[in-house]
Amino acid sequence: MSLSVRIDPNSGFCFGVIYAIQMAEDLLDEQGYLYCLGDIVHNDEEVQRLEARGLRIICHNKLAELRDEAVLIRAHGEPPATYQMAMENNLTLIDASCPVVLKLQNRIKTSYDKQEKIFIYGKHGHAEVLGLLGQTSGNAVVFENLDELLSHELPENITLYSQTTKSTNSFYNIKNELEGRGFQVNANDTICRQVSNRDKDLRRFAAQFDQIVFVSGTKSSNGKVLYQVCLETNPQTHFISNVAEIQPNWFLPGQSVGICGATSTPMWLMEQVRDRLLNL
Repeated sequence: MSLSVRIDPNSGFCFGVIYAIQMAEDLLDEQGYLYCLGDIVHNDEEVQRLEARGLRIICHNKLAELRDEAVLIRAHGEPPATYQMAMENNLTLIDASCPVVLKLQNRIKTSYDKQEKIFIYGKHGHAEVLGLLGQTSGNAVVFENLDELLSHELPENITLYSQTTKSTNSFYNIKNELEGRGFQVNANDTICRQVSNRDKDLRRFAAQFDQIVFVSGTKSSNGKVLYQVCLETNPQTHFISNVAEIQPNWFLPGQSVGICGATSTPMWLMEQVRDRLLNL
């Protein structure tokens, strides 16, 4: 049906994920296997590719049983308890925590040491958020939206932080709403600009095509957000996790199709999608 197809040059892995995967691949080349604490990236296709090369994904329970091994810490970062356990079990931690996340962890720890009342805008149970919460011995309050925040007994002085992949607009809306209600807010904008800038880039990209194919793992928080951005801009946006989910009846002959994805979507997967579309 000869579609014209283009991949968004700004989509694909952020530098934190590139760093973690490069580190994993180097170690897999050296020793043939490597333990990784949690999914190295929220994309099943990429995880399966690395597992085929010898990556062994483990949970915290399994970490507690390991002795004398090397374990990769992924870009999301980990709480202090993980490093303590590694010392006790003689584990070598290969730390691929994203520098943006590490900086945020340090800032939260400093605020906690000053006994500030810390509130973190983020997703409950998310790996990065658990690492942030660990800096406060679990004493910070995590909230996903303004209503949830307001359901808490709030102090007069609030120290506000955010998971690095949240929307900057939402963060500042929360800050402004709190100040409008008379709270003193010490707002720390720690959102990763490489992620937040994709919102604008993606809107520009999605507007140029008849159809958009958004490629992302279903576990990716960032993927869910960016997919909605595409959908708002171009209602003809289709979410897929792999090539097998492409439906030829989505497209009309001669249409233009844009392919884009999350910060956890590998370029090779978007290229596979492009090749499939060109062969419809």
